[in-house]
Amino acid sequence: MSDSKKALAFGKRNYILMLASVLVIALGFILMAIDSEPHGFGVLGLTVGPITIMVGFVLSAASILVKSEEETN
Repeated sequence: MSDSKKALAFGKRNYILMLASVLVIALGFILMAIDSEPHGFGVLGLTVGPITIMVGFVLSAASILVKSEEETN
């Protein structure tokens, strides 16, 4: 494989998973922001939003740890 192919640190699958994790984290913050209760004390602000953000961070860690397709072949 040429050196230009090895320029990126991760594979395509890793970058797609990282982008998905950023979108999930952003969705969690949006869910907390649209909570209709004052000061975010509703279900969205206290449970659904933070759980969504934690899932995004776990997905982010998984995107770093998963092996890329180029390494497995």
